[in-house]
Amino acid sequence: MFNFIAASLMVYLLVNVLKPAGAQAPQTRNFLEGGQLPKLNWVLEAMGFSIRSAPFNLSFLLALLAAFLVWVLIWRTRLGYEIRMRGFSPKAARYAGVSETKIIIITMLISGALAGMMALNPVMGDQNRLQIDFVTGAGFVGIAVALMGRSHPAGIVPAAILFGMLYQGGAELAFEMPNISRDMIVIIQGLVILFAGALEHMFRPSIQALFASLSPRSAGIEAQQGEGG
Repeated sequence: MFNFIAASLMVYLLVNVLKPAGAQAPQTRNFLEGGQLPKLNWVLEAMGFSIRSAPFNLSFLLALLAAFLVWVLIWRTRLGYEIRMRGFSPKAARYAGVSETKIIIITMLISGALAGMMALNPVMGDQNRLQIDFVTGAGFVGIAVALMGRSHPAGIVPAAILFGMLYQGGAELAFEMPNISRDMIVIIQGLVILFAGALEHMFRPSIQALFASLSPRSAGIEAQQGEGG
């Protein structure tokens, strides 16, 4: 619920405080060069890609660094072990003496900090100004990326790159080819989520039940064969 409070406060500040005098659009003025993230288009050009303009900036490297630090935290520290224990089995975490309240608060603080860093790209790397609803749809895409990446940094990084290519490439393609609408790109993203993530969780319970039912039978057959030998 605090999201609505923050969003309402941002709208108030943009409309009544941060909007330049005489401007109609509820947004700040363009940031000066010192308030913009350095572009990394020269990296793509060095790799042989011909580009006109792309919002490829320093936030990409910061995202890679954040993914690595999250991996270190979750899989190489005691706090990360407690977080995973609380997520997989709350009863086991309580039995081991892990404070649920502490883990929940720390996890939400870390998640909020990472979500706040996400705003660096659209605000300081792409638009270079603060606008209303500049993160529209980011939550949906974030859930899709986490689902496709199996909630692991090693899978989330390529999944995020894939969705970034679909989003940015789809916008450029819709501009050059009007017959391909933005809705078609959303449909493609939905199909990727459906076949790469959702279907696995849909069939996993039945497959697990099937293997569980076959395991005692196979064990009994092996035992009978051993006795016969």
